[in-house]
Order: sequence, then structure tokens, then C-alpha cells
Amino acid sequence: MKNLDEGFIKFNCKRIDEHINLPSNIFSDLNKWRDIMYESGLIGAYSNGIGYGNISIRSNAAGFYISGTATGRLVALNQDHYPLVNSWSVNDNSLICTGKINASAESLSHAVIYDALPEVGAVIHIHHKAMWDKYLNNLPTTSSNILYGTPEMAYEIESIVQKTEASQDSILVMAGHEEGIIVWGKSLEEAGEMLLNYYKPLLKSN
Repeated sequence: MKNLDEGFIKFNCKRIDEHINLPSNIFSDLNKWRDIMYESGLIGAYSNGIGYGNISIRSNAAGFYISGTATGRLVALNQDHYPLVNSWSVNDNSLICTGKINASAESLSHAVIYDALPEVGAVIHIHHKAMWDKYLNNLPTTSSNILYGTPEMAYEIESIVQKTEASQDSILVMAGHEEGIIVWGKSLEEAGEMLLNYYKPLLKSN
């Protein structure tokens, strides 16, 4: 069972309470890959109701759309479940979003990847214990003493992303966030397919 750490409590989300209309192609891509992640158990909720995992896509204008807080337990999402993150401050561990629900507390982990790599169009954060155990320290891994939901984690992710070479897969393991793995790509399809390439071998070994 996962426990919320203090990083989550420190996160500050200021929301502009408005309905937003996602472009149909963006909404379709988000829902397609969110459904795949949910059906695979990579996004979901623990038995205590606490959700895990999130998915985002860069906006055509500025910022990015991300699955909102506490949506992991939901089987299907609609447009109101994907707020638009307009701006953010890693130092303050805060952001401003527009939508009917708050953006995920993991939004800053997504934001620093978009900041660091202009070519990136999508980010997926999942939880999976067997994957985490297998790839911990075998893939680029954040420091074990850095908690999720903190500016330190965001900066650590940014540092790893910036050092990732073109020949490497765009994936990292969060040592201080048990079960947490992040992937990114030019599109949700690129990010999602790469993640599944790491996930599917574990199914064959069970």
C-alpha cells in the first residue's frame, strides 16, 4: 500500500474554474493511451482508493493537458478530466491550470520534461512494482532520497532527461517514489509503445 508523502502536501495548484474544449485529436489520443494504461494496470488506484499514474500531451498553443488529480480510480475519462496546465514554478512547487478539476500533483515532473526537450509531445507516468523492481538502477534512476512531488524530484528528472542521449530510450525510474516510472516521446504513441516494450516481457515471465 502506498502512502502519500509530504511532497504531495506542499504542492500548490491554482485552478481557473472553466470548462475547456480539447481539440478532438488530442482528446482521442489521450483517451486511447489512458485506456491502454488503465487496462494494463499501469494507471489505476490502490485498494484504499488512492489513484496512481497520469498521462499528458503538449498543447498546440502553450502548456499541456494532463489527467487530473484523483482520476486513477475512474474506468473512463471525459474532457473535464484533462485540465490544461498553463504555467508553473518548480521552485515554488506550484502551477496554474484551467479546467473543472485540479491538475495532478505530478504535473511538475511532466513540466520539466517539456521545458527541457522542446521536441517532446507527451509524457506518461505509471506505477508497476515488478517493472520498478526489474529496472531500478538498470535504467536511468533518480536518487532514492528524493521524494516525489517535490522540487528536488522535478530537478532530478530534468537533469536525467537532459543527459539522455538520442540512442537511449526515453524512460526513467523514480527510486524515491516506489513503483514510479516515467516515459516521454514525440507523441503519445511513441511514449506508450516504448513503455509497453518494457512491460510486456514481464507478462511472459509470469
